[in-house]
Amino acid sequence: MQATPTHDLRQLAPPQRHQLAFQCFDKLAIGEAFELINDHEPRGLLMQFGELRTDSFDWQVVQAEPGAWRIRISRTGPGADAPAAAATRRGDCGCSCSGG
Repeated sequence: MQATPTHDLRQLAPPQRHQLAFQCFDKLAIGEAFELINDHEPRGLLMQFGELRTDSFDWQVVQAEPGAWRIRISRTGPGADAPAAAATRRGDCGCSCSGG
């Protein structure tokens, strides 16, 4: 069994975080997953996934501690992949990360 890839977003500038999450997701085959580690609850990212990858992902909170949120994101279907990078560049994610 292959280990689940993990990406620590805390090391990135806030505008790069959502972009990396969507890049990782878009590379997944149905049934595959990856984990993100963030310094806060990524509610804005979840909302953006709901809008841009509707019905094609599963979101599971694995760890919820101050400074260390671990989220497992799985691809559950092909979905209609909207241009997430364009939305994050415009600052449309709706969270406190300053647009990305």
